[in-house]
Amino acid sequence: METTLNKISTKQVYTFGNKKAEGNTKMKALLGGKGANLAEMNLIGLPVPPGFTITTTMCTTYNKQGKGFTISLLKNDVEAGIKHIEKIMGSVFGDEENPCLVSVRSGARDSMPGMMDTVLNTGLNDKAVLGLAKKTDNPKFAWDSYRRFIQMFGDVVMNTNAQ
Repeated sequence: METTLNKISTKQVYTFGNKKAEGNTKMKALLGGKGANLAEMNLIGLPVPPGFTITTTMCTTYNKQGKGFTISLLKNDVEAGIKHIEKIMGSVFGDEENPCLVSVRSGARDSMPGMMDTVLNTGLNDKAVLGLAKKTDNPKFAWDSYRRFIQMFGDVVMNTNAQ
């Protein structure tokens, strides 16, 4: 008997960066509109920061199988996606000296009003903000970036601004 895991495509994370991409605009159903377009922009040479896209099938998996199962499927591939970004950017996620920051954005096969907002500056923490301040020689910028991260994370992920 085939398990749920066997029914799920093995590739759930597609990387892009440095004018290369594992996806393209023909993969909109799998990568969502934003993911497919970011991949395509890389392929045609536009200066898009590196990143990765988690497939739209993972939303269905999450809804059917739950958080724990979905995390177990994605953990290694997401970690590899972060390493991909770190390598291109020459920085390290959460690092105290040279932090790599990412934007987390939602997407869908089709445009959907009310989708999750973006969370900017993911990777900042109490120590990484000091590295960003030193790297940019602009503590005000670094602390404001950290403030925005905390505010967005609270609002989008923790739903602290819900009425």
